[in-house]
Amino acid sequence: MAKEFGSPVELAVGEHVVKVSNPEKPYFPEVGITKLEVVQHYVACGDGILRALRERPTTLERWPGGVVPGARISTREGFKGEAFYQKRVPQGAPPYVETAHITFPSGRTADEIAPTELAVIAWAAQLGTITFHPWPVRRSDVDHPDELRLDLDPGPGADFADAVEVAHELHALLDEVGIVGWPKTSGNRGVHVYVRVEPRWEFVDLRHAAIAVGRELERRMPGRVTTKWWKEERPPGTIFLDYNQNARDRTIASAYSVRPKPQAPVSMPLLWDELDQVSTLDFTVRTAGARFAEVGDLHAGIDDVAYTLDTFLEWYERDERDLGLGDMPYPPDYPKMKGEPKRVQPSRDKDRDRSADDPEPPVA
Repeated sequence: MAKEFGSPVELAVGEHVVKVSNPEKPYFPEVGITKLEVVQHYVACGDGILRALRERPTTLERWPGGVVPGARISTREGFKGEAFYQKRVPQGAPPYVETAHITFPSGRTADEIAPTELAVIAWAAQLGTITFHPWPVRRSDVDHPDELRLDLDPGPGADFADAVEVAHELHALLDEVGIVGWPKTSGNRGVHVYVRVEPRWEFVDLRHAAIAVGRELERRMPGRVTTKWWKEERPPGTIFLDYNQNARDRTIASAYSVRPKPQAPVSMPLLWDELDQVSTLDFTVRTAGARFAEVGDLHAGIDDVAYTLDTFLEWYERDERDLGLGDMPYPPDYPKMKGEPKRVQPSRDKDRDRSADDPEPPVA
């Protein structure tokens, strides 16, 4: 018989009541955070998390057993872990859970939840959802993104402080072209910067815009930023601008999402001048709600102005025309994409001409 962790608790969330089963179940045992505390975190940050997810098809990262030692997440390669990504609306969803119909790169389709009210988020958290992964589209037009996501990811030898340094240069770049970016911690080691864009481009254009921004940052910060997709090609200590986070069906943890790390960190919106003053563990399930009550949703203004991608797409075309820099590899589970170069790890590419890169044979 399954162990019970306390009697169910009913929470009034807007016009609905969400029943939380096993409320005392340890979800982050290292710091003693329970399932109920995770649900309460999302309710406490309600306006913010709903702004981040409203009417966006959203993948649920579910850890029904909690983020306990040894627990791992299922992978695309077939590993069956204790946690999993749920891309289709769960069975038994209450009638107030609305959906969006989306198409994956493979051509398959699914109906994903598309939150319209806070009770949907609380209900998903009660199912063990730790992290919410929204698409950069609204359900009214799922093929035209309205959010450019610039993910600054520290590689080996780099850390959050290095990502912050690059974020400041990105801030300056955006200012130069008259665009407002909205930063947040990733909840892990990186920094995310979002830009609201007009929903008139397709995913391939959004991705090209991110590539162009990454290449510009590489020029401005040589040896500090990389857009190399293959990890073996990234110089140690660099920040990778993960352009593929803007490909179809690639998502980033939303603002206010909890991350599945032992100390229950939260992906937290920041002011630009706060970046140098914080660490990633300043914001957790137990502290994010109090900060939200104090400062409100720092991304509340993101919907006020939508920007054009024209400048970034002009940069992409310029680099292609003048420097011969074309498209870059997609993730390995994607079908072959138009204009994409050979998708093979360089060290395994038997056809690669190494004469320029390796003038001398390697020492055995």
